[in-house]
Amino acid sequence: MTERRKVALVTGASRGIGRAIAERLAADGYHAVLTYRADAAGADAAVAGIQAAGGSAEAAKADAASREETTALLDRLDKEFEGVDVLVNNAAVLKNGLFALMPEASWNLVMETALGGAFRATKGVIRNMIRRRWGRIVNVSSLAAFSGSAGQTNYSAAKGAIVSFTKSLAAEVGPYNITVNAIAPGFIDTELTGSLDDDGRRRIAGRSALRRLPEADDVASMVEYLLGEGGRNITGTVLTVDAGNTA
Repeated sequence: MTERRKVALVTGASRGIGRAIAERLAADGYHAVLTYRADAAGADAAVAGIQAAGGSAEAAKADAASREETTALLDRLDKEFEGVDVLVNNAAVLKNGLFALMPEASWNLVMETALGGAFRATKGVIRNMIRRRWGRIVNVSSLAAFSGSAGQTNYSAAKGAIVSFTKSLAAEVGPYNITVNAIAPGFIDTELTGSLDDDGRRRIAGRSALRRLPEADDVASMVEYLLGEGGRNITGTVLTVDAGNTA
């Protein structure tokens, strides 16, 4: 009988942190499913790179804010792979603006993508994890959950709620050998920061204890640790990856 291959679902994985996590998990032997909302080219390129390195992966269009697209994907994964073993809720979007002038649509989009997306994906995988008595869930929060930033009330609220969601769910599903943790990255060296000039990058790095910007691979390494044997007794925790920005 052929051993079932474990599946890792990473939302919002066409670039940046999500892509780095998917690449790392595929290298560890998981079949990585990379979701995207609009960046099909980025997701396809990530999958091609994983496959060229000998890993197993696929790109799947599934807007985290869409119940229909999320449900369709999870139903298919149930049929093809008997469910998901590892879920990384990474999908998020920015719609910055002063709160007094913020359209309700901007609030809703940010909340529905990050928090609603985590709810829908987790709800879709948790029963199979309970049935197997094994599962790993990692939610990508942010330092914005703990420190305010003008123009980001929607993003901070969503990422803060992810922390509370993580802790409560960890307490609920722990008896089934399911761990639920969150990672709160600081300012990560990704495509987003690539638009900064050298002075801007130095100023941001200079605020941290280590005087550098963490990279997406640093977050991927933390996810890898939480999924491995070393992380089996870690649950309900929020781990920061910020080069000492909050030290």
